Amino acid sequence: MALILCIETATEICSVAIAKEGKTIALAEDKLGNNHASQLHILVQKALDIAAITLQDLNAIAVSKGPGSYTGLRVGVSSVKGYCYALQIPMIAINTLKSLANGYLANNSNYKGLICPMIDARRMEVYCALFNSQLEETLTTQAKIIDEHSFHEELQQNEIVFIGNGAEKCKETILNHEQGMAKFEIGYICNASFLSSLAQAAFEHKQFEDVAYFEPFYLKDFVGTVAKKLV
Repeated sequence: MALILCIETATEICSVAIAKEGKTIALAEDKLGNNHASQLHILVQKALDIAAITLQDLNAIAVSKGPGSYTGLRVGVSSVKGYCYALQIPMIAINTLKSLANGYLANNSNYKGLICPMIDARRMEVYCALFNSQLEETLTTQAKIIDEHSFHEELQQNEIVFIGNGAEKCKETILNHEQGMAKFEIGYICNASFLSSLAQAAFEHKQFEDVAYFEPFYLKDFVGTVAKKLV
């Protein structure tokens, strides 16, 4: 029996789940946005309390590895590394976009089209990929600037459902040019429970990360901003 702590900090939402044999048995989340550093450990304890277990009962810890927010990913991965090192248990890393697609399929098992999870980046740019109904990647994870030509070829052959926190800002642009085959489910955003079954599969296949050397999947280099001097 595998008990896995799942941590999702790739976007503005911070959430924690406990998975037992791939099924979510506890979920704690903060939807206020970008409070990862202050709330993550509180949420971990809350999820453990809901599941009536302790950290010592865990068999592994899974983290959403990105792409996503640079700061959010750093907080999540750093915390998971600390837990795994202290508890001497394996670390599992799951592609954030794949977990989003997995969450959609879990609630729409009859869907046969393509799924395009989108994570908001700057302006009209998103991190995205395409998955089929077997959760196989048909378009590799990438940073994409959305315009009137985006996904044109794919939408000629398949229905695509767009999900994630980057989908809303792309809705008007895509729908204006691709009527019928484009579908938007704005309510599907990152959630630690979407990691549960993927983490269990990785655990069974011993797909573990090197705690000392693992880095988040940023996809793009971090670009900081310099504060303007007050005059």
